[in-house]
Amino acid sequence: MQDWALVVHGGAGMLERGGMTAEHDSGQRAALAAALQAGKSVLQDGGAAVDAVEAAVAVLEDHPGFNAGHGAVLNAEGTVELDAAIMNGADRNAGAVAGVTKTRNPVRLARAVMDHSPHVMLQGNGADIFSEQSGLEQAPNDYFVTAERQEALRRMQEAAAAGDGDGVFDAEVKFGTVGAVARDKAGNLAAATSTGGLTGKRFGRVGDSPIVGAGTYADNRGCAVSATGSGEFYIRANAAATISAEMRYRDQELQQAADTVQADIRRMGGAGGVIAVAADGTPVYSFNTPGMYRGMALADGTLTTAIYGDEA
Repeated sequence: MQDWALVVHGGAGMLERGGMTAEHDSGQRAALAAALQAGKSVLQDGGAAVDAVEAAVAVLEDHPGFNAGHGAVLNAEGTVELDAAIMNGADRNAGAVAGVTKTRNPVRLARAVMDHSPHVMLQGNGADIFSEQSGLEQAPNDYFVTAERQEALRRMQEAAAAGDGDGVFDAEVKFGTVGAVARDKAGNLAAATSTGGLTGKRFGRVGDSPIVGAGTYADNRGCAVSATGSGEFYIRANAAATISAEMRYRDQELQQAADTVQADIRRMGGAGGVIAVAADGTPVYSFNTPGMYRGMALADGTLTTAIYGDEA
């Protein structure tokens, strides 16, 4: 059993050695390591799992290399709409936001919804207003925009105009959603997830990340899970909660439960991955894509990051 454990992810997809520069590889690993250090500093001092996952995700939201916060993908109108969720496994309290446009760290807004409102999810303008009233750090929408994401949208729109694709789904098939799961010294679990969604998304589309049970879930009786991937499939599979249910009701080990759900999603046509931690601190990765940005820090001194599928 691990006294405490922390696992993070920065998205899954077509992440292959031949398609990534050494500079990008090292930069992404450094960001994952920084997120692990932020969460680790909470957990090793006896802090709560929910504080650790919030801290870790906020670091990744601030890094332009991931599809969350600064560096999130653009919608069809060329602006950024952000989704996030956080859940405490001790009491299954949760907070989530969708389509927010002004909060520098959406995971902190999700936490405020959980702690300071009677609701689980707020969306759009109402969530933005709640953020301001909660005193959270605000940012102009162009703070979230990067040149790389503008170029990705331009390429997608050009392809759609030429009849190659529908202009909605990410042509690069990289799901850069970020997330963290943790077990603290008291034995409590927590999960958090944050994303910008899909490049070129329209019509107020919301994926799995802010949906409790789909992309984010924590229950001390089972496990904590954060997902990344083709969100519509993770919603249809109720993926995160189903992994916990596989453990509780079918007595599966966490790795088996995660792999079972990932295989189900693949059969439906979905791609992506999950990170999870069990009640005893066992950490797990499971993904059905060539790679996933990921890392873990454990009480036994382990601190590792990985990207490609052939890494342990």
